[in-house]
Amino acid sequence: MEKQLEEIRTEFEHELAQTGSPQELEELKVRYLGRKGVLTSILRQMSSLSAEDRPRIGALSNALKTFIDEQISARCKQIEQTGEGGIDITLPGRVPRQGTVHILNQVLTEIEEIFTQLGFAVASGPEVEDDYHNFEALNIPAHHPARDMQATFYFTDDILLRTHTSPVQIRVMESKGLPVRIIAPGKVYRCDADVSHSPMFHQVEGLWVEEGITFAHLKGVLYEFIHTLFGPDLPLRFRPSFFQFTEPSAEVDMGCIFCKGEGCRVCKQSGWLEILGCGMVDPAVYRYVGIDPETVTGFAFGVGVERVAMLKYGINDIREFFENDLRFLRQFSGR
Repeated sequence: MEKQLEEIRTEFEHELAQTGSPQELEELKVRYLGRKGVLTSILRQMSSLSAEDRPRIGALSNALKTFIDEQISARCKQIEQTGEGGIDITLPGRVPRQGTVHILNQVLTEIEEIFTQLGFAVASGPEVEDDYHNFEALNIPAHHPARDMQATFYFTDDILLRTHTSPVQIRVMESKGLPVRIIAPGKVYRCDADVSHSPMFHQVEGLWVEEGITFAHLKGVLYEFIHTLFGPDLPLRFRPSFFQFTEPSAEVDMGCIFCKGEGCRVCKQSGWLEILGCGMVDPAVYRYVGIDPETVTGFAFGVGVERVAMLKYGINDIREFFENDLRFLRQFSGR
């Protein structure tokens, strides 16, 4: 048995010299000192020894056990200090990835900067609204079919999640009077979800009301806004439309940025892409906020932030913005 102990020591020293990582050292320790280890198996044979040999073999076994344990500890410390085991301590550290502003916030900031340079102030209001500010004061009375188009989230018959940021325009006219020249960016909510709609999305609505404002002012502001966003040579057109709170109303199309007006799948072969809705404020809206419609005129418009981002960067599924897939988000980290 004494010879076996010597052979175990020799074999252990050879294997120890070959180890290169803490994991390998742990496996080596288990192989020799574990419950089913090599040295443990030898110690279990002590009962077969004579009474004269037991003390001597026992002392040798304990000494070998201590030796193995100390050698493993020393080797582990050496690996940690020298950086052995596949770790090159001369290499530069791993720099954590730097975060960035979400692409929707980047686009929203760009939109706000354009309008502030045009003299618009930024206004905000509550996302939980009452029926009066979200519908009634915008010339959308109870039971009007326009309410059904907005698929509203209601808390009670009178309290809801706002379906647009137009209520901010009403609140500003109520509290600050005229003239008004604001944009109202923020989150809005509707019961709708597919590749082009989300239950929560972002809008920027604008309002300019004072004496002498005409449709020409509206066109000038929107031309400047869209051309700054997408390029100065982009063709634009205004199509007649209908919104309950503007009259006349229009929708603005821009030439397709993907096919340059030749017709493609994105523009449905028309060569045009819808970008926003607008119009002159309906006189009925002024009466709700105590303004004489005979003394002022104004215009309003609304644009979807996700819509702008999807067109600007060729994104075909609105859900990409909200799934937090880092592979998608990192594409916009340098913008």
